Amino acid sequence: MADERIGLHNLSPAPGSRKQRKRVGRGEGSGVGKTSGRGHKGLGARSGAKKRVNFEGGQNPIHMRMRKLRGPHMKKSMPFEKFRTKTQPVNLRDLEARFDKGAEVTPDTLRERGLATRKQIPVKVLGQGDITKALTVHAHAFSKTAREKIEAAGGSCQILDLRRDVEAEKQGAGQMARKK
Repeated sequence: MADERIGLHNLSPAPGSRKQRKRVGRGEGSGVGKTSGRGHKGLGARSGAKKRVNFEGGQNPIHMRMRKLRGPHMKKSMPFEKFRTKTQPVNLRDLEARFDKGAEVTPDTLRERGLATRKQIPVKVLGQGDITKALTVHAHAFSKTAREKIEAAGGSCQILDLRRDVEAEKQGAGQMARKK
């Protein structure tokens, strides 16, 4: 037995791993004749019948009986969209990679370097990564760790007023329209 080589000519499945299929509807003597083990009538007796998960026999399912309160699209739910903050994140590791020592970081310079590319959405500086350069960072918000790391590196954090920026954008657009 030890000398016998294993090859494609003598491979076979392990004993008991393969089972012969049940041949139904082959006469009463087979044990699964007549209704073929499906019982009498009902959904399970029909061809193509599948019992869906959560199907409760046609009664109103529990997911439809329960109240639905979450989400901004229903009258009886709290409008979460109004309270959700929308900011675009910029991490310290990106500032370290894209700006030189002593640089002035503003939303416009971030946009030029490929960070914070959406115009009217406020910028929040987050503390992922380390910073070694002293930068003056102007943003709408700072995380606690980002502020600590920037100040520890000798830089400063300046908070921008969002309302003033939006008004400036509108005025700039108005001036452009008047020029045309």
